[in-house]
Amino acid sequence: MTVMKTSMRNFFAHKGRMALSAVAVLLSVAFVCGTLVFTDTMNTTFDKLFAATSSDVTVSAEGASDTGETTSGNGKPPAMPAAVLDQVRGARGVQSAEGSVFSSAVTVVDADKDNLSPSSGAPTIVGSWNANEARTMKVTSGAAPKGAGQIMVDADTADKHDLKIGDEIGVITAVGTHTAKISGIATFTVTNPGAAIFYLDTPTAQRALVGEPDVYTNVNVTAAAGVSDDQLKKNVTAAIGADYKVQTAKETADANREEVGDFLNVMKYAMLGFAGIAFLVGIFLIINTFSMLVAQRTREIGLMRAIGSSRRQVNRSVLAEALFLGFVGSVLGIGAGVGLAIGLMKLMGMTGMNLSTDDLTVAWTTPVIGLVLGVVVTVLAAYLPARRAGKISPMAALRDAGAPADAKASAVRAVLGLLLTGAGGFGLYLAAAADKASEGSLWLGLGVVLTLIGFVVVGPLLAGGVVRVLGAVLLRAFGPVGRMAERNALRNPRRTGATGAALMIGLALVACLSVVGSSMVASATEQLDKTVGTDFIIQSDQGKPINSQAVQAVKDAPGVERVTEYKILDADLTTPDGKTSKKQSISAADPSYATDLRTETVAGKLADAYRPDSMSVPEGFARDHGIKVGSKVDVAFKDGTTGALTVRAITSDDVVIDKGSMYASIATAATYVPADKMPLDLLVFASAKEGQQDAAYTSLKAALHDYPQYTVRDQTDYKEALKDQIGQLLNLIYGLLALAIVVAVLGVVNTLALSVVERTREIGLMRAIGLSRRQLRRMIRMESVVIALFGALLGLGLGIGWGATAQQLLALEGLKVLEIPWPTITGVFVASAFVGLFAALIPAFRAGRMNVLNAIATE
Repeated sequence: MTVMKTSMRNFFAHKGRMALSAVAVLLSVAFVCGTLVFTDTMNTTFDKLFAATSSDVTVSAEGASDTGETTSGNGKPPAMPAAVLDQVRGARGVQSAEGSVFSSAVTVVDADKDNLSPSSGAPTIVGSWNANEARTMKVTSGAAPKGAGQIMVDADTADKHDLKIGDEIGVITAVGTHTAKISGIATFTVTNPGAAIFYLDTPTAQRALVGEPDVYTNVNVTAAAGVSDDQLKKNVTAAIGADYKVQTAKETADANREEVGDFLNVMKYAMLGFAGIAFLVGIFLIINTFSMLVAQRTREIGLMRAIGSSRRQVNRSVLAEALFLGFVGSVLGIGAGVGLAIGLMKLMGMTGMNLSTDDLTVAWTTPVIGLVLGVVVTVLAAYLPARRAGKISPMAALRDAGAPADAKASAVRAVLGLLLTGAGGFGLYLAAAADKASEGSLWLGLGVVLTLIGFVVVGPLLAGGVVRVLGAVLLRAFGPVGRMAERNALRNPRRTGATGAALMIGLALVACLSVVGSSMVASATEQLDKTVGTDFIIQSDQGKPINSQAVQAVKDAPGVERVTEYKILDADLTTPDGKTSKKQSISAADPSYATDLRTETVAGKLADAYRPDSMSVPEGFARDHGIKVGSKVDVAFKDGTTGALTVRAITSDDVVIDKGSMYASIATAATYVPADKMPLDLLVFASAKEGQQDAAYTSLKAALHDYPQYTVRDQTDYKEALKDQIGQLLNLIYGLLALAIVVAVLGVVNTLALSVVERTREIGLMRAIGLSRRQLRRMIRMESVVIALFGALLGLGLGIGWGATAQQLLALEGLKVLEIPWPTITGVFVASAFVGLFAALIPAFRAGRMNVLNAIATE
């Protein structure tokens, strides 16, 4: 009880000093709990949606995925004849059955040809209005569609795009473009996760989406009273045979949930990873806080030992303070995490993914995880300072406060740090020298962990040399004030090292990712310049196939000299070694593709692969199966017949674009695949007539004006798009890493604040002999800048090393250019100085306001 009273007294006596450590715990716990609440809420939202939309039994066409429609290569959803509906209705236990047609391989535009698809990446779905849809949608304005000239839209999409009844809508599919006017607006009765939904009547949907009358993509079956879903599934399967996919409501919901869950899990674990980084940074803050508090209370602890307190009691007293700090910070963090989750939901709502707070899900495990994590991390971080406190002897009561051992890092620590850093560096060397990326990645991971730990351990040893160099470059110009700031930073290398290490971790990751991202862009750009021989690339950014009307528009565009079509076909390959490789992709293109993409070969000529009944295989595949130029490969095309193709070329694996592709001509594929089963183009390449590149570019954009789902890019556009994609990903990662950097800044603030308290008497004496308030504040700011720049130098240097090693692994995949983004690195270094200035504002202000006489009188 006495230990607890002492702990609480000390905690509240230093509550201001504990506040920033509590904020670090709060932020880290909030990020963890917010992530869990947000993903659990999304799961709840989708679960309700899937439960509401799943009929007792669903019959899908052959080729449909577990989640429903899968668009085949021809851009149309797999369909089944209307006769199946009659067969289903005749099955035992069926109360009712209804056929429906829907597709997500669509683009919907308004009268101005503006795309109405969600910006969040959620799907656009066009389907037939039926009783199953009426379970989740209610017509709130106008009427349901009747006839080819009418279409209904969901209320969220109508509000977002300011659509009204009577407005004209265009539905673009592989079949063609169907136009209709809005007849009604329907509102979701469950939470809409962001999809844009449009409804046609059933006959119109059949013609517009599939191009055939009397077909359905799904049959929704309702069970009669007393018939279970499993029994109904057996009865329906018996009635229609095994040629169709039959699923119960649970199976359909589980399949949808699994598909969404994979995405949510990736997002959840990525965000938790960044929360872990923030926790790691917070550990340094907590260690520093308790180390400094223990050092400042050396005399007090010595007196406690002199009057009978045992080492164990002193140790427990410090750990009890940490326990209380972790508990308070975690409880506040749990509440903040719920608020963060709501904020994320609102943010997602702005991007089009609507999540209702009515579905807010806080599982009992979330606060438990947050509380346990926050408390355990805080107590573990305080263990070393607590152990140090327990070693303080009663004689310490006769000495000035401060632990002499803190003046410099121990020799053991220095040796251990150097060994860890050396081992990590050797791991990075092995990663860079690896022959296979899979092997090198293991060494890279080990090297990153060991060098990070090594730099943290050896930080105090590095602090002396680095701070002196920074002082000579930056501080000496400020005279005595600059020299005092340098000496203050050098006074306690362990403290400076720990504070700088907190900032080092976040900046090391920033530098590493910057190097990797820049190298990827530079490598891909070099490959584009070296291999792409076409002027324009036409594709869908959503991966949709290019319909035949759009391809014809490209061919008819003025100024275009050559058009190359590019398709992907699935096939099973039986190689000369007798092995069969299932579901291989064959890239079928026009012969001009060999000119449009100058892929290197290790044997034969790529142009020969486009001869009749010919193909190419990649180098690795040829090596694994003993294939040489002239070898025969039996190719069983999906939806077609089997042909014996002759290998005319073996392509190099040392490429980035189309790496591992097998090539054949469209004419060869057409020999074995019926025209109605031939997939649509995935890409189209166009080359302009000599000297007419600009005119052709303009004409292509005009030709595809009615097809906004496709984008025309020249090589410059393509490079910019690639750069933007990687840049957006990096910006997202930097935003998540900002949490760790914020916690590191709090560490600098806390270190300076406690350092000012520790030096109260010294500050009073300096003020008494003539140091002005302005000079005092400047000294503290300079000390903060040096500590921040020390952490930045370590972090950026470490990150560049990690990034350069990672690029060597990417070089094994063809990304051979190492590019260090010096403007970004320099900008981050300069920004670190401003971080130091910002962190010093409050400590410097408090130091400047000290009463000189009271400061001198402080013991």
